[in-house]
This record gives sequence, C-alpha cells and structure tokens, in this order.
Amino acid sequence: MLRGMATTTYYADDLTAAKDWYTEFLGLAPYYEVPGGYYEFRLGPGQDELGIINRAYAPAGARNAPGGGGIVYWHVDDLAATLTRLLELGATEYEPITEHGDGAGFVTASVLDPFGNVLGIMYNPHFVAMTAAREAALSS
Repeated sequence: MLRGMATTTYYADDLTAAKDWYTEFLGLAPYYEVPGGYYEFRLGPGQDELGIINRAYAPAGARNAPGGGGIVYWHVDDLAATLTRLLELGATEYEPITEHGDGAGFVTASVLDPFGNVLGIMYNPHFVAMTAAREAALSS
C-alpha cells in the first residue's frame, strides 16, 4: 500500500527562522508558502517535498524534542482505506484525516504503530503527477 515517500515535515516555533535556515542549508528558497503557517521545498531529481510547519499546527501529541515532531508521510492511493487497515492492525490514531492547503487535494493522517513509531500516510497529487511523468518517460 505504501507507494513512496510523499512529504517529510518538521515543526518549528520560529517558522521564519526555520525557513531561513533551510533556505541557507539547501541553497534554494521554498517554492510554496502559507504565510505564518507553512513553507515547502522540493528537493532533488524526484522533487521530494520537505515541509516546515508552524508548531502551532502540530498534532496534539507532538513534542518539542528530538524525534518529537517530524513525520515522514508515505503516499497512498486510498487514504481512508489505508488508515482503516492500520487501525485494524492495532495502530492508534495520532493525527486524524486532515485536508491541507487551498483544496489542492493534499490530505494526511498518521498513526502510532504498535511499537510507538509515528507513521504518516498521505494522498499527494504531486507524488501522483511525478510518478506518472517517470512512468511515461520510462515507457517512451
């Protein structure tokens, strides 16, 4: 069911400082922003996504400590069905199904697996488009 990494997110109390730090480190500016809430960078040949989110929007259980907030989201084609399956297998909800942005189709959820790890799942139109482009290039 997991098709590939869709987005990695990190939370920051000082969103502007985090954006500036990652801009300096990565050598590129974010391609997308929601002022005061979110910055997103696309990295490498696969245009992988790294999002920096205002900590005010972090799930209730996120901690302000190493390993206490970043979530790797794996793209899934059917988010609701995947979440249901994870819960059936003993995971517990960490973040409910949440729509993001301006109606562009980005939807996330996350669970705690039975071992205490946060597992993020996401329907990500960018992942779908990039996968289709790679598949088209391979078939031509």
